[in-house]
Amino acid sequence: MTRKSPRSPQENKALSYAHDRRNTYGESDKASRKAIPARKAGENRNSRRKAVQALGVVEILDEAALDVLESSLKHDIERVGGWTKAADEPLGEFLKVQAKRRSWRGLPPTRGREG
Repeated sequence: MTRKSPRSPQENKALSYAHDRRNTYGESDKASRKAIPARKAGENRNSRRKAVQALGVVEILDEAALDVLESSLKHDIERVGGWTKAADEPLGEFLKVQAKRRSWRGLPPTRGREG
């Protein structure tokens, strides 16, 4: 097995800025913990509800329409284009925006205040 070469602190920071993500959707991250599962559950309920409604008219349909219905239920056509979570922003871009906001308020671009 080959050993990984150690990274410098600068490389670690650059990788962190590229790979770490921050939620910039606009709501509290605590609210997201509940909102994302709730949205997914709602989408699942809607999908199941539409499937049950479609199966309720099976007796009325002819063979061709029945085949189309069966195929769409098997391939879960109702979910196509449904709700998806907005992607989080890379840490590097998030910090650039934070520094710009701080400069608008007259604060230095780093964390502390000038004294």
